[in-house]
Amino acid sequence: MEGMKRMAVLVGCNYPNTKYELHGCINDVMAMREKLVSRFGFDPSNIQVLTDEPGSLLIPTGANIKRSLGRMIGKAESGDVLFFHYSGHGTRVPSMKHGNFLHQDEAIVPCDFNLITDIDFRHLVNRLPKGASFTMVSDSCHSGGLIDKEKEQIGPSTIINGEKLQLPPPSAVAKAKTIPFQSILQHLSSLTNINPTDIGTHMLESFGADASLKFQLHPRELDSINAVKPDAGILLSGCQANESSADMNPSGAGGKAYGAFSNAIESVFKENPGALSNKQVVVMARERLKQQGLAEQHPCLYCSDENAEAKFLCQRP
Repeated sequence: MEGMKRMAVLVGCNYPNTKYELHGCINDVMAMREKLVSRFGFDPSNIQVLTDEPGSLLIPTGANIKRSLGRMIGKAESGDVLFFHYSGHGTRVPSMKHGNFLHQDEAIVPCDFNLITDIDFRHLVNRLPKGASFTMVSDSCHSGGLIDKEKEQIGPSTIINGEKLQLPPPSAVAKAKTIPFQSILQHLSSLTNINPTDIGTHMLESFGADASLKFQLHPRELDSINAVKPDAGILLSGCQANESSADMNPSGAGGKAYGAFSNAIESVFKENPGALSNKQVVVMARERLKQQGLAEQHPCLYCSDENAEAKFLCQRP
């Protein structure tokens, strides 16, 4: 569509000078920014970048990320192409949904630990005008299922070309992009100085109205947030919900840190200049990670059947 707008929010969290420090996340989103402009026709003025590097104009706190995404969706019209790339830590939290307390839900970890959860991303997708699309690339641990109730196309129950799970020893240059739930709880407890083990109590005490909907709504209200039809959400996750995504920090001269999934997508684009479907991007990224010895990390795709075959970011042939 000639009149479509292409808008993006790119978030890279390296958590500098903390015990959770990563090295490749900002590199990931800057590389993606270049690709959005040169390959996918995005105007640089329609791309907002949030990083936690010193001197950053917009720090990727939970509130800032959600406001940026909310503004982008608020500007969207039918036919527009919206994109969100996150590179940073992920985590899993006990489910707040009614009757689902043994289940784990997925979240990303902004630099201030104000978690953004699968419910928040579902709520954002539900706000899209009909005919617009929202593509999300999350290079983080536990990223499978980050848009709540999105249909699995490639995931834990999917076998690609008879692929069998193999677990080689972890690479010396790889670091898992995850912060365990208990570590998040301890960090928040040190800020709130209250004892409850319920993370929702700490989130509301620390962040108030900026906390995730998962912690603000009653479990029965969470049950009522369902996917809309047709569903315009498209999630390309760096791994399955129970897996880790790798942050690679090669040693030696010229070594440049990167997220394994983000880099795999970059390589797929470089090797395939023509338009690719969302499913093709994920299948090829999986193969790329296997070639790099990261067979324990399985990128996934969650979207409608129609969007699985749609071209990634509506790229024209």
